[in-house]
Amino acid sequence: MAMTTMEIREEDWKVCCGSSDFAKLMVKASPFNSLDAAIESARDIWFNQVNVAAWLEAFAAHPQIGKSPSPSSNSDFARRSVTEQSRAFATTSASALEELAEWNALYRERFGFIFIICASGRTHAEMLAELKGRYANRPIVELEIAAKEQMKITELRMAKLFSEKAKAVSQTESTKPQEAPKRSRPPITTHVLDVSRGAPAAGVEVHLEVWNGTTSPSFGHGARGDWSMVGTSATDKDGRSGPLMDLVEALKPGTYRISFNTGKYCPGGFFPYVSIAFEVTESQKWEHFHVPLLLSPFSFTTYRGS
Repeated sequence: MAMTTMEIREEDWKVCCGSSDFAKLMVKASPFNSLDAAIESARDIWFNQVNVAAWLEAFAAHPQIGKSPSPSSNSDFARRSVTEQSRAFATTSASALEELAEWNALYRERFGFIFIICASGRTHAEMLAELKGRYANRPIVELEIAAKEQMKITELRMAKLFSEKAKAVSQTESTKPQEAPKRSRPPITTHVLDVSRGAPAAGVEVHLEVWNGTTSPSFGHGARGDWSMVGTSATDKDGRSGPLMDLVEALKPGTYRISFNTGKYCPGGFFPYVSIAFEVTESQKWEHFHVPLLLSPFSFTTYRGS
């Protein structure tokens, strides 16, 4: 499904970043035929086209780390920030939150803006340690670090936005008669984004398998059958894997699994490997299934792409 069929408004882009100038330039650069293309454009706009005032506007849209937005806040951006932080602070003690608030105040007094960090996959203790470490930076250095952290947050939100838009378009299109497409790439593809670095993950070994059995595999229940290898590859410098299967028009319905050798890519991480299983129904055999992995050492995210 082409991304050009999706309407992404200025308001949507501002929820991703918080900067009005960034949002306007993303609309001007639209449409994008993929999430990767949108992220590439977003990075260029953020680091090369907008000014420091746009960075500060985006920083100011965030609530302080560890603190909820004020009741009067109407910002979808701020509410999204709180949701992203919620896991890290779910069990944090009152004394720990007080210490964090004290350091936040010191940081803001020194640099003139709030502490910005991509909270995904990070604990309260890790973020506090990062805050203390960055407090010693020169202002110009810290401004650049904060901008890079903001870009990581923006990319994660863009991935969620594209996923939500794809789902909405899919629901709209589901009532229309389907025609067999002429494929230009295999029906199942993937890419890997290292969100801890804000860059593609190169050299990740990828396996694609299909389930062969009399019953489908399911959670908590045994099934007769096994996984058969369809193809293997590794991600390139852009995080994209090579072909994992032949170029076929109709994809055989069934249960597929993409596995990533994350332990070899990130030896100090939490996951020795990551496997993502998904089903292809008879009505979906003409569709394209792009199943990316957004990876950090202690968390991962995936979504149905295009």
